[in-house]
Amino acid sequence: MLLAFLAVVAGLALLIWSAEKFIDGAAATSRWLGLSPLLIGMLVIGFGTSAPEMMVSVLAAMQGNPGLAVGNAYGSNIANIGLVLGFVALMAPLAVHSGVIRKEMPLLVGVMLLTGLMLHDGWVSRWESVLLLVALALFIGVSIVRSRGQQDDPLVDEVAESLDSKPMSRGKSLMWTLVGLVLLIISSRLLVWGAVEIAVGFGVSDLIIGLTVVAIGTSLPELASSISALRRKEHDMVLGNVVGSNLFNSLAVVGLAGVISPIEVGREVLVRDWSVMTGMTVMMVLFAFSWRGRPRRINRLEGGVLFSMFIAYTGYMVSLVVLA
Repeated sequence: MLLAFLAVVAGLALLIWSAEKFIDGAAATSRWLGLSPLLIGMLVIGFGTSAPEMMVSVLAAMQGNPGLAVGNAYGSNIANIGLVLGFVALMAPLAVHSGVIRKEMPLLVGVMLLTGLMLHDGWVSRWESVLLLVALALFIGVSIVRSRGQQDDPLVDEVAESLDSKPMSRGKSLMWTLVGLVLLIISSRLLVWGAVEIAVGFGVSDLIIGLTVVAIGTSLPELASSISALRRKEHDMVLGNVVGSNLFNSLAVVGLAGVISPIEVGREVLVRDWSVMTGMTVMMVLFAFSWRGRPRRINRLEGGVLFSMFIAYTGYMVSLVVLA
């Protein structure tokens, strides 16, 4: 059991470090390839911040632990909204200027409803997983088309400033992309092994471990990048990281895991975890939109509500492990 704990700690530490290097390298490489800052912000960074969840979930599914894959994806979505967005909004109110992000948020709510329908029969089948990946492909296609006509969006300037703050040569950006990817795979294998061993040792499901330890750990890159963006007053990037990551988690992470192995999900996933995830998503959208002249921003009170929901949910999940 001690070895499993050490594997989780070491795996998470390496995962966080390698994810940061992979994101920086991939973003810089994309710029060298001529991608627009808006497209980098919408797709490359969103994909990069979901890379840890993707690696962990794919490996978990390949090793016969699909519950860990689902728990990681949905738990990370909850952590992204409650821990990342809620905590950052507590530090400073987040102004929302980007029209692109505001258009993506209703889409995220639609994806939540779609996943709810899929979970209703207790399975995420292969054809449903393929449907998620098709939806992801459509989202990417629409994003590419949209990026050509909205280069004046506030997100453009924030992404450009972020890239300028971490200049890389072409060779260095390629190196960190590859090194980060390899280390992501290694750290994910270590983390999955440790998480499964802990689940077996405590007699709890791999779903619970995925929803708590693994989900929070794989959300730490988003938290680190969001705090860094807040310091540079890049508020739209904070919200963009969360929305983009949650879209990729719901579509790519679950979709890839389900294609590898159909996922059986208990009723509690729909009633408890999906409901919390969807409720927090709807609240985030309501907080970020303008109503009756209200400024478009997520204030400290609203951030506190999201953060409190995350603490309450996590506390309940921990109690299930302690009382098991």
